[in-house]
Parts: sequence; structure tokens; C-alpha cells
Amino acid sequence: MSAALPYAPDLATIPDGLDLEQEIRRLKGARKAIVLAHYYQEPEIQDLADFVGDSLQLSQQAAKTDAEVIAFCGVHFMAETAKILSPGKTVVLPDLDAGCSLADRCPADQFDKWLEQYPDHEVVSYINCSAAVKALSTVICTSSNAVRVVQSIPEDKKIVFAPDRHLGKWVMKQTGRDMVLWPGFCIVHEQFQAKRLAALKAQRPEAKLIAHPECDGSVLQLADFIGSTAALLRFVKESPASAFIVATEAGILHQMKKARPDAELIPAPADSGCNCSLCPYMKLNSLEKLYLALRDLQPAIEIPEATRLRALAPVERMLALG
Repeated sequence: MSAALPYAPDLATIPDGLDLEQEIRRLKGARKAIVLAHYYQEPEIQDLADFVGDSLQLSQQAAKTDAEVIAFCGVHFMAETAKILSPGKTVVLPDLDAGCSLADRCPADQFDKWLEQYPDHEVVSYINCSAAVKALSTVICTSSNAVRVVQSIPEDKKIVFAPDRHLGKWVMKQTGRDMVLWPGFCIVHEQFQAKRLAALKAQRPEAKLIAHPECDGSVLQLADFIGSTAALLRFVKESPASAFIVATEAGILHQMKKARPDAELIPAPADSGCNCSLCPYMKLNSLEKLYLALRDLQPAIEIPEATRLRALAPVERMLALG
């Protein structure tokens, strides 16, 4: 398991009137640090970051730099992945409570016990899981390469797929492979319902429905395009369509608006009744907490070396596939 040094951000220690953006830039230089921001972060954090992207892409970019400090504005498993790939760098997460509903629903101890039922199975784990779960896996995948990863496994091998059941079902449909699925899901993508989206498509037939494969299969059946967050952004950039219904976390709309200021971007309605879907964990990070993380170099992500090495191996197997 990973652990962070004991630390609680104290916003009261921030001087009144401090120019946070200026101070963050100053601290980046002083600490030889880079700031990573996932697509689902608040716009002001995305605009201040050195790199904006999906979780693995960000960790890979950070590993290639000579930065000594990585401030990862995302969620806990993402910061762990950065530490797995950059063990010599200090990795800080502005708010340690920025977890992930999907990763948290797959505790390593429970997953390990569950796997005892499938001793002859290859374990494919979606990158949205803890370092300890990665360490129990044969190979890691992302939403963009999950199909390719599963196809790389010999046909005579049985497969366990974790922790997202919706992504797993979609991969099964794409590959024709039968897999045992851990019953996890993302609370954001779980909210999108086919009935509401079908009604919206009927009202806006010119709009392209684009969806992340973490959505339920009934939603994916309605989609004009299915892909990772980066792939959804690329589709909006390249498509001649003038309107898009976006079925993923609404933070991506900031980059989509930059790429296509002429297009109408419609957040997919959530089952809760609101007109947008926001990850409450992603939104825990703030400029104030980012400033404190760079100032204090806390909370720092630490992973026991034995766990890190076991987690690194299935990540490297994925990367070796290209």
C-alpha cells in the first residue's frame, strides 16, 4: 500500500492577498517542479499546468523531464502511477482525499482474496486502480489500449478484468473474449442513462453523442463515437459536426472549447437531474492546495519499493505492446 507523510493542508497559512498563480510559478522554479493536470481538473488548474492529459500520458511525460518534483493535480491512483514511473522524484498530490470511486471500490486485500477463485487466469487491470492492485496484475491497460492489451493475450488463456465492469463489457464486445469482471464502476459515468440520452438525441439529431467506455453498455449503443478522454477530445477537434453531446466528466469541456470554440458542447445529462457530471474527488484540488503542496512538498506519495516494483512490471508489459 502507498502512504503519505502525515500532513493536513492549512489554508489559513496562506497570506491574504497572495497572488496564487504567480507564487505557484515561482515555486515551480524554486522546487524544479512540474505541474500535471488531468482533463477533469478545474479550468484554472489546467491553464496553469505544464502538461494536461490522461493519467498515464501525464506520468510518462513527467518521467521524461528532469524535474525533481511532480505536483499531480488529479486523483490518488494517478499520483501513485507517477511515483511508480519516477521513483526518484518527489510526487505530491494537492489533496490526499482526492481518491477515485472506481479505484476505491477495489481494495487490494479484497481483490487478492477474490483472485483465489481464478488461479489460472491472466489479470488485466485498468490503470484506474491502486498501486497495490497493479502489483497483483499480469498487465495494465488504459481505456485507449484495453482492446489491444486483451487481444495480446493468447486465446487459450482465461482472463480476469478489473476494476471497471463497463469497460470490461465493452472490451469483451470488441474482442469476442469472455472475461471474469470485477464489479466496479465510476460514479460519474454510472450516472448517464440511455433513456435520457435517447431523448436528448431526438431533440438534437445533428449533435454527435460521444462517450467514454466507462459508461453503461446501453449508453454506448447510442454513441456515435466511443473512446478515452483524449480520443473524445481528438474526435471533437477533427469532426466536421457543429454540436456534440459529451458523456464523460465535464472537466474535459474546457479543452474542447479551446479546440473548437465554434462548436456547441452539451454535457450529457446525469441521472441525478443536473445538466453536468463532475467528479467530486477531482474537484478537491484547488490553486490554494497546489500552492501549499509546492511550498511544503506535502502530501508526498510514497510506495514501498517491493510494491512499486511489482506494480511496475505489469505497466511495463503494457508499454511493451506499443
